[in-house]
Amino acid sequence: MSRKVAFVTGASRGIGKACAIHLARAGFDVAISARTVEEGEAREHSSTLKASNTKPLPGSLRSTAIEIENAGVQALLLAADLLDYASLGAAATKVLERWGRVDVVVQNGRYIGPGHMDLLLETPIELIETQLRANVVAPLILSQYFLPGMRERGEGAFIGITSAAGYGNPPAPAGRGGWGMGQPGLIQTERLTADMADFGFSGGAPPEVIGAVCAWIATHPEERCRYNGDTIEGQYFCQEKGLLPGWAGPMPGRDEAMRYDLAGARLDDYEAKRRKELGIR
Repeated sequence: MSRKVAFVTGASRGIGKACAIHLARAGFDVAISARTVEEGEAREHSSTLKASNTKPLPGSLRSTAIEIENAGVQALLLAADLLDYASLGAAATKVLERWGRVDVVVQNGRYIGPGHMDLLLETPIELIETQLRANVVAPLILSQYFLPGMRERGEGAFIGITSAAGYGNPPAPAGRGGWGMGQPGLIQTERLTADMADFGFSGGAPPEVIGAVCAWIATHPEERCRYNGDTIEGQYFCQEKGLLPGWAGPMPGRDEAMRYDLAGARLDDYEAKRRKELGIR
């Protein structure tokens, strides 16, 4: 019987690399995509329009593939750019031609470059559109390639890597202790170390925390159903289930000025109260 297959975007380093390796250790053949194929490739990764940083970041698809294969499974390297939709289609087609299926898709890749730490009035609309193309449209394109096979087999999973920063109220403006569009969670990745220290961001949980959660989701098809459509708080989930032995666990938000959006919970309370008033069960 052939092994199941995972497809991970943004797998040259950080969270994507950790997810790919944990999936490999869980027995998946893993297709990995990113722009950086070999170590030392230089690209712009500054978070602001006010500066440039093209110093190569550690990590590459090649190095991730070696660790995947060390787990005793196969790796498939797929050079792709989230802003180049043709490259995404080519990558998806290649993995389907090679292995005939994709069982788990980890949508981890995102736009990297200026705009994350710039104020709205200082950011060209074209750059905002670029981020939306990479972070919103590109994952939908990959979904259109892989979803039909999952529906035909009656199983499969899409895992979208996101951040609590998306529903947290920044304690300060972008670049001054807060964040702008597309800000990642506080995970100790290579890029966090290289780019975000200047903005006051450091530390965080190891990427392996999210990798372990990703592997759990991929290997527990019956249990994961209860989380369909929900956001899993990865660090707390990892700690509760003991998925990463030796890890001390998450640290709560450091800034009391940061408030999370509780609109959904409030609406749930309002509707429960109204149902009771109306005698509706």
